[in-house]
Amino acid sequence: MSSPVIVWLRRDLRLADQPALAEAARKGSVIPVYICDDDTPRHRAMGGASRWWLHHSLQSLDASLRARGSRLILRRGRSDEVLAKLAHETGAGEVHALHHYEPWWRNAEKAVAKAVTLCLHHGNYLAPPGSVTTGSGGLYKIFTPFWRALRERMPPPEPLPCPDAIPAPPQWPASDALDDWALLPTRPDWAGGLRDTWRPGEESAMERLAAFAEEAGDYAGQRNLPARDGTSMLSPHLHFGEISPAQAWHGAAQAGGSVDTFLGELGWRDYAQNVILQYPDYGAKNAREPFGDFPWRQSPADLQAWQQGRTGYPIVDAGMRQLWHTGWMHNRVRMIAASFLIKHLLIDWREGERWFWDTLVDADYGNNAVNWQWTSGSGVDANMFVRIMAPLTQSAKFDAADYIRQWVPELAGLSDAQIHDPPPGVRPRGYPEKRIDHREARERALAAWQQAKAAASVRDPLS
Repeated sequence: MSSPVIVWLRRDLRLADQPALAEAARKGSVIPVYICDDDTPRHRAMGGASRWWLHHSLQSLDASLRARGSRLILRRGRSDEVLAKLAHETGAGEVHALHHYEPWWRNAEKAVAKAVTLCLHHGNYLAPPGSVTTGSGGLYKIFTPFWRALRERMPPPEPLPCPDAIPAPPQWPASDALDDWALLPTRPDWAGGLRDTWRPGEESAMERLAAFAEEAGDYAGQRNLPARDGTSMLSPHLHFGEISPAQAWHGAAQAGGSVDTFLGELGWRDYAQNVILQYPDYGAKNAREPFGDFPWRQSPADLQAWQQGRTGYPIVDAGMRQLWHTGWMHNRVRMIAASFLIKHLLIDWREGERWFWDTLVDADYGNNAVNWQWTSGSGVDANMFVRIMAPLTQSAKFDAADYIRQWVPELAGLSDAQIHDPPPGVRPRGYPEKRIDHREARERALAAWQQAKAAASVRDPLS
């Protein structure tokens, strides 16, 4: 008999359109393994919401594997050490996996390749990051030309089918018990809202895609309205690889209408990986001057008010409470809430990036870093800092009244005209006053920007 093949799973927790699994099964018996490795990413270990999702996703994946004659092996430790030990125990000749592009996973892949025979496959993005190049062979930094070049290579290949059966090894190696990893919160159990909102796993991902495909033709008209169910809500399923981007593309592309807007969002996901491939520390380091000299405020009270949804701006507070309750926030509101932290409160974007990393079920390193740097103006492709979102105007423009009523129930009795910016006479007792007036915040932000530019000019007259 041929030696078994290990399939190393990370953010690719699916059986369909899984090139590493398909190739391993073609070669012989398969040992699927997921490693709880907090040592390799160090300070980028998964946050609390992501760990909740991971527990249920692994549970679902194991059930799907068992239905096909296989099972999921769980081990804990450094990926290279665990895989080397597992290969020795089982006599496995190869390890197959999908490429990952977060800097810690790229380092881990190098370490694993020194310990075992590692065969890497593509499949987590529409096109392999780094493969979409300019005419001179360089990598794109700006989204629009990147998307234009990527679009010319679409559609992606047809997704691989889910295997009917997966060959099992003669003997299964020992596995950890999932509950022993303590991924779920217990003291306290804050995940009630997550349980009410989500059902992790490949089957749920495909059901959500099918439901979204029926409405995808009106995506452009609905996605900016927080009170409507106009977004796909596929982001955590895509992040954990319960569904591939190729499956999402082919599942929605025929909807017509404005579905190209949704396909562009899949393209943005590829773009974010293209950025972190060039700038591995993008989640911690400004890409542009003069942000190294920006006079960020140190205000724990303001930061906490933003985190808790107590800023006095209803649309911001609704978004932050939705995030805490469900582990997810509507995309339009994410932009408003992020802009408020950066430009109204003048708090470093990295504080927001860290909070989202811990509280989002779709906390993706590339997307999170690129989106925060886009909002702050510090990214390689970013909104200008002086474009300061007006949250009260945005709230009314995008018809957020019912969204606010859902997530800020103390304002539920206000009229549509009042709820976006409750006047002093009708602002309910217990709902906070604004941390800062919009006009004052705008003037303060513009003054800070001028100060940063002046400081950068003194430090480097040619900047």
